[in-house]
Amino acid sequence: MTTKRIQGLVAATHTPFHADGSLNLAIVEKQAEHLQATGVSHAFIGGTTGECSSLTLEERRALSVRWFEVTRGAALKVIVHVGSNCLADSRNLAAQAQELSAVAVSALAPSYFKPGNTATLVESMAQIANASPELPFYYYEIPTMTGISLSPSEFLAQAADRIPNLAGIKFTSSNLMEYQLCRASHDGRFDIPFGFDEMMLGALALGATGAVGSSFNFAAPIYNRLIAAFQRGDLIAAREQQMRSVRTIQKLAARGYMGAAKATMAMLGVDVGPPRLPCAALDSNQTKALRSELEQIGFFEWVKP
Repeated sequence: MTTKRIQGLVAATHTPFHADGSLNLAIVEKQAEHLQATGVSHAFIGGTTGECSSLTLEERRALSVRWFEVTRGAALKVIVHVGSNCLADSRNLAAQAQELSAVAVSALAPSYFKPGNTATLVESMAQIANASPELPFYYYEIPTMTGISLSPSEFLAQAADRIPNLAGIKFTSSNLMEYQLCRASHDGRFDIPFGFDEMMLGALALGATGAVGSSFNFAAPIYNRLIAAFQRGDLIAAREQQMRSVRTIQKLAARGYMGAAKATMAMLGVDVGPPRLPCAALDSNQTKALRSELEQIGFFEWVKP
């Protein structure tokens, strides 16, 4: 299988909910329009930012159907995250993604019963990837959420011959040593899009060409300017854009990132609703305070396309 490497920004999208916590799939169209207007090339749906662990299997299937309805014929491409603690559910979602003509699928590892060694991780991912053999498969490395500390470069070493449609790794880790080892694996055969928004510049310096991030939903223009500055060799400008990313994420994380990020989306005219518990929503006073803080740092000017 020949895999086209991911270029530019891939937004890890929010799952939209009504105030009562039910799915609000009508908003997906507005999400897709917003991403395209702000220079995002792909949507990564149903992942961590999409609160995948708080969705039922049927909700995840319905979310996928809706995204492909609204992006049919559009430039925006869709990658489906299919990871789950239940491998049968993951296989179900992967098979559906192939039927819907996704450009790729990705899966994080089961994290309640964790794979105890790399061989078990490879076998788990192989079972998922085998359910969508015509699609590129990306292992989703995110140790801060899964609690799995197995080496991703060793995963590639063992999985290269076991998973025929393995395209690479969605690398959401701050371990830039491992990032380099993954990029160098098998003479650079694998695509390793980077997933830590607040240190993108470091990954670009190490050869990254694509990135998957949650803050691309509301701050894509910052990162597009960062990439452009890096490509023209203007490191001063690139560092300035990266610090804008850091300042923004710092403000959101201080109030609970998921709830604050969703509140920020509403401020930009794309109301994706509150998060589901156990992620907490911001109340009206917290939202007002967050808006004030974002205004003070210049966020709303920074994110104009």
